[in-house]
Amino acid sequence: MSVLVVDLDGTLIRSDSLYESFWAGMADNWRTFFAALGGLSEGKAALKRRLAGMGRFDAQNLPYNEVVLDYIRKWRKAGGRAVLVTAADEGLAQKVAAHLDLFDEAHGSDGVTNLKGARKAQFLEERFGAVGYAYIGDCAADLAVWKGASKCITVDAPQSLRRQVAALGHESEDLATGTKTAYMKALRPHQWLKNVLVFVPVFAAQSFGAMTMLQACLAFVAFSLVSSSGYVLNDLMDLRADRAHPRKSRRPLASGRLPIAHGTLMVPLLLLGGLGVAALSGIQLFGVILGYFVLTTIYSTFLKRRAVADIGTLAGLYTLRIIAGGVATGLGLSVWLLAFSMFFFFSLAAVKRQAELVDLVKRGVTTAKRRGYHVDDLPLVTQMTTASGYISVLVLALYLNSPAVQELYTTPWLLWGICLVLMYWISRIALVTHRGQMEDDPIVYSVQDPVSLVCILVVAACAVGASVL
Repeated sequence: MSVLVVDLDGTLIRSDSLYESFWAGMADNWRTFFAALGGLSEGKAALKRRLAGMGRFDAQNLPYNEVVLDYIRKWRKAGGRAVLVTAADEGLAQKVAAHLDLFDEAHGSDGVTNLKGARKAQFLEERFGAVGYAYIGDCAADLAVWKGASKCITVDAPQSLRRQVAALGHESEDLATGTKTAYMKALRPHQWLKNVLVFVPVFAAQSFGAMTMLQACLAFVAFSLVSSSGYVLNDLMDLRADRAHPRKSRRPLASGRLPIAHGTLMVPLLLLGGLGVAALSGIQLFGVILGYFVLTTIYSTFLKRRAVADIGTLAGLYTLRIIAGGVATGLGLSVWLLAFSMFFFFSLAAVKRQAELVDLVKRGVTTAKRRGYHVDDLPLVTQMTTASGYISVLVLALYLNSPAVQELYTTPWLLWGICLVLMYWISRIALVTHRGQMEDDPIVYSVQDPVSLVCILVVAACAVGASVL
């Protein structure tokens, strides 16, 4: 049998090594962004070499294409040789080859020559002779390589590309993996539930005019787009850690179901869309949401790895949603309401870290990747959850007893039922998390948990009863 030449990006892996290198570098040092900009002036091969030397490229946990791996194994079993030839930096190609132990050779760009398209075709002809190899690739840039191959194998190729390959006149086949791209899932629409907080000032002030609701809705849409931009950015920064996690490894970017190049483009597009919607409401909302994204970016690149500071930042991001609602609608915000928000959401953010540490204990891991916590910190984080949660209930009780609230509601004593429900719910959430049953964000968990849903209904009934009875 002839030599089987295998491409890397989009073929052997459901990813792009250039973007993998960039985001691996960004996860370790945010200055990678400026280094990449500087490297662009030196050419693509030089950029790849520079990025390959800056980040910890993890060949072990890359999203490998099992269909392609099986094809290579069968080829070798039949007596053929397999060679990895990629436009990625040669150092990365060698790491992948060493990890898989399936290739007789591995070649890549050398920092000067970008081994892609016609240059790759020339390299293969010089090394293996004309029509002396079969080639597995995935995109139109590989047409020059397929032109000189004895057999053309495409991976998940669209019909248009498959027709172009067939027109070359060589033996050809397509390896269909059945992988569906998950754009919507990467946006985490279930997390948009948090953005309902922009309506809190509306309900607190009992102001339900048409213009007020329209402004609140604009704030909700703007926050949803900008927060999704932050989620995609966070997933790009967390690729290495997510792939080492049994559940998070199934996320679209970590699993390769969403190309990293597309995810990188989604970040600025979603951000600009959200800021554009915010601008319709006014410069103040624009400023708040821009500040939210800046704080989210700082969190993803720096604060996420700082113990306690990460929890405080998350609590601040929740509270910014309430502030945005007040700014968008022009409704005043009580200091008591903001204080309650900070303590309450500090508690929920601590629950997330508590759940992660409980999971680490179960898996026998001592330190959380890209976090500032050790499993020994679990008792202290649990205390943060309960202490901050109970303080938030105390602040709420003081707020409900304020003259403003007493005048706003016809039967204000019914609001005390909210404090009792929150005391129960916070205690139960801490207990559920301690038992290892909290697998997601506590807010998302609350809309899926029957007991939490009953608590939400009781809180709503207390609020409505206090207003109309």
